[in-house]
Amino acid sequence: MLSLLVGLDHSMHTLATIVRPMPLWVELIQDIAYLVAAVLFIFGIKQLSSPRTARRGNMTAGVGMLLAIVATLYIQNAMSLVWIITGMIVGAAVGAVLAIRIQMTAMPQLVALFNGFGGLASVLVVGSEYLRRSDDITLPITFDQGLTMGLSVLVGCVTFTGSMVAYGKLQGLIAGRPRQWSGQLIGNALMFGLSVIASFWIGMDNTAGWTLLVIAALSSVLGVTLTIAIGGADMPVMVALLNSYSGIAACATGFILDPPNKALIVSGALVGASGIILTSIMCKAMNRSLANVLFGGVGTDDSTGAAGQQHDDRPVRTVDAEELAMMLDGVRKVIIVPGYGMAVAQAQHAVRDLYHLLEKAGTEVYFGIHPVAGRMPGHMNVLLAEVDIPYDRLLDLDQCNPEFETAEIAMVIGANDVVNPAARHDKSSPIYGMPILNVDKAQTVIVCKRSLAAGYAGVENELFIAPNTLMFFGDAKKSIGDLSKALTEQ
Repeated sequence: MLSLLVGLDHSMHTLATIVRPMPLWVELIQDIAYLVAAVLFIFGIKQLSSPRTARRGNMTAGVGMLLAIVATLYIQNAMSLVWIITGMIVGAAVGAVLAIRIQMTAMPQLVALFNGFGGLASVLVVGSEYLRRSDDITLPITFDQGLTMGLSVLVGCVTFTGSMVAYGKLQGLIAGRPRQWSGQLIGNALMFGLSVIASFWIGMDNTAGWTLLVIAALSSVLGVTLTIAIGGADMPVMVALLNSYSGIAACATGFILDPPNKALIVSGALVGASGIILTSIMCKAMNRSLANVLFGGVGTDDSTGAAGQQHDDRPVRTVDAEELAMMLDGVRKVIIVPGYGMAVAQAQHAVRDLYHLLEKAGTEVYFGIHPVAGRMPGHMNVLLAEVDIPYDRLLDLDQCNPEFETAEIAMVIGANDVVNPAARHDKSSPIYGMPILNVDKAQTVIVCKRSLAAGYAGVENELFIAPNTLMFFGDAKKSIGDLSKALTEQ
């Protein structure tokens, strides 16, 4: 959304330049406004790094964006204050509807759409700027500007179509398994290479506007083929990477405007850099390289399994709500590990009720959050923050793992690959080497899951047949609700 709004900001910047040149003092005021906006962006992103300050960070960055838009539209007299206020009201209304109507389980899809719109906004700004310069002989397109135009279209179109594929996978409209075919890598390299050559071409011959259309077509296909080869298990990394792409496209677009738009350059660079850093963190959390994520083809569709099936001829032990309630009676320490299954079942409210019941009974309750749990970075943090789980109860991977050895019960709700012990010793497993939450170190492990289905990595979970594991089968929302009821009645 940030990139989309910045795209609007710069589209209006182009219009403002046509309307009238700025006096020096007006330009100085605008530069100061852009500087303050950039500082607010930086502080906002910094605050987003912690659940405790994330809301304030979002507001801080939003104020910075508001300032940048006003500085562009009003100070340059691009349009009247009435139109500016009208646009803000319409945008706020759209945002409010999305915030209210979109379920938290669909948040990854919404983020993917926002990334895509950011890339598309950059492409549209490049197109409008090229047309404007083509009609004005006083504004020739230099080599570096032409090259930057081509590269901005390349990254923007990859971001847009890639984000649409990511949305389709997350929404279930496209199969979650990686789709790869012979010659795919060669084809991708060829499309990328031709797009770069075309970018140089328009730099050398700025009358060859058709090359922008060629770049847009090739990179649009490239975005699809790159993203469709990513499995569902790696979608959090891809979402972070696409977010970075949208920032890079916006930053490049800022350089081609006349004069260059400082707010777009700074905000785009911040989004691009933070996205790359987040992508690196996610890859580290899976102990995999970015190249392996992009080309490794790890993952499957959502698979299904039957409750009570056997692994290695060893029966799976189960527990019901009443038995589990008796086990929880009087325990000192419980660690809950949420996963995507909790999000799908919309069980966060039921989990909060269970948390309050256990706390009231004197049990120390923590939540173990794996960096790649869910379908986007921070997915579990967002769900738990929505139901007002205290921030000091949310433990990251490094904080939580030492706590399992002193926990009487570890309760896994909808998580799978991120708690699979095979990652520690099975070299043939696609998740081998991935840091996991060591729930199997707890005295007793309770796994709340619909079935024994494999996770998105497509491998069976050894945790399900561990001697200290009990399966609590059923829909997470109903199962946790039944458990809370049993705790209340005992």
